[in-house]
Amino acid sequence: MALGFLGADDWDFVTWAAEVSQRTNRSLAGRRVVMPDDGEPAVERFRLQAAQWGMVPTPDDATYTDDLLKAGEAPLDPSAPVGGLFDSRHADGVEAMDAAQAHMPVTAALLDELTRETDLHGVRIAVCLILEPKTAVLLRLLKAAGATVGVFCEPESTDQRVADQLRREGITVQADAGWTAEQAHQGALRLLDEIRPQIIIDDGASFARLAALERPELLDGLVGVSEETTSGVRAFQAMQDAGALTFPVIAVNDSILKTGFDNTHGTGETCVTTMQDILGAHAFEGARVAVVGYGPVGRGFALRVRALGARVAVCDTDPVAALQAVFDGFAATDIDEALADADIVVSATGVRHTIALEHLQRMRQGAALAVIGGIANEIALDDIPDFRSETGCRIRDLAVPDGPVIRMLAEGDGVNYTAGGGNPIEIMDLSFAVQVSAVTHLWRTRGTLRPGLHRLDADADRRIAAVALSVRGFHASHAVAENGYDWTMTRFAETERRSQTQEGQ
Repeated sequence: MALGFLGADDWDFVTWAAEVSQRTNRSLAGRRVVMPDDGEPAVERFRLQAAQWGMVPTPDDATYTDDLLKAGEAPLDPSAPVGGLFDSRHADGVEAMDAAQAHMPVTAALLDELTRETDLHGVRIAVCLILEPKTAVLLRLLKAAGATVGVFCEPESTDQRVADQLRREGITVQADAGWTAEQAHQGALRLLDEIRPQIIIDDGASFARLAALERPELLDGLVGVSEETTSGVRAFQAMQDAGALTFPVIAVNDSILKTGFDNTHGTGETCVTTMQDILGAHAFEGARVAVVGYGPVGRGFALRVRALGARVAVCDTDPVAALQAVFDGFAATDIDEALADADIVVSATGVRHTIALEHLQRMRQGAALAVIGGIANEIALDDIPDFRSETGCRIRDLAVPDGPVIRMLAEGDGVNYTAGGGNPIEIMDLSFAVQVSAVTHLWRTRGTLRPGLHRLDADADRRIAAVALSVRGFHASHAVAENGYDWTMTRFAETERRSQTQEGQ
């Protein structure tokens, strides 16, 4: 690729990244991007922003193995027309699902390996996750492994084309984008009654808590739950503290391959590009952005909008998180101060009423507000009289009582999955690989795993990571077979040994 393909003004990482991410729903972080070695300022700026984003700049004369190319992991080429890339937004259900499945080799390979050790035939699994093409791949794979699978999803998080296609493929679906809240409630109960799950794959602990509260008779047959999210683990921890957690829960969210990749790179990346899609590709350039909550999601978001030219302030009630933000190069400040000055505000906590009415009243006129954490009422919309959510609304003017008119994105729901395609395909491949590890672990240890919260061991993460590296054409380094480690060999003993060796020479 030569610079002649593109003019200097065309090397615009900001626009290119937004378009590629939203069009393909594939991860930019962790992907190679071919770059010419011209030394042109525009190209070097593109290279720097790509690296800050998490991409791997690669020489344009590099060669790649056939296996890498077949796996769809060929590097992205900024000189190629973006319009030539597959557009998942305008595909039908089966096309979108097949495209996702083509780029989820880790989950497929791992489940194939694990089910040789743990048979899932006949296991009843209820899934409560955002219903979109990547989730459909997980459902397909579990069904192919012999499990009886059903899925529930709230209407605002349901991709109708996917729900319809899954029904055609014989999977039980209790989800419809047109449902009311009460219809969704009844749909969730129907799935519990029909599947009578032995394992639940949950999001926000919502489905397992529904079973505990409204179908307690089903808990005797429940082997365990695999929980996807931070907010869900928090809820199960509260149940455990109250003595109400009577079944095992695997905290998938606590796996480094979930939190460190899904939250930081997946949610962090797609919340940025979805907001670009709504507000404009260059909306973050020069903007004052307040990030409320500096966990993995907030950090991933903050690092990326800074790469796009934003001036970022971070608010977190935890001094450790605030200190980490400072060492990452961000100003840590109080929420009242940050919101009063911000052009764009995001809530990244997964905690109810993070943005309370008093905070909304302090925001600037015309400021944009989005949730990137993603639980009900993370923004205190229930404190605004007569507020009515509109399904499918990407942005609206919100008149705050005794306050400004602000621009609210995605009705205060998680912006990337309600107004965009959700986390990237490759990122969900890692998360769902952890999920299938948890599911097989629950089934393998049924009857022996005590009630309460559990984590998968580090070997499970390493097993998944090795597969993920391989399909990308990378690998971890080899280790020295024997390094002579002896715990009794202190630095003093080492010094004495060296002295004796030198004296004997």
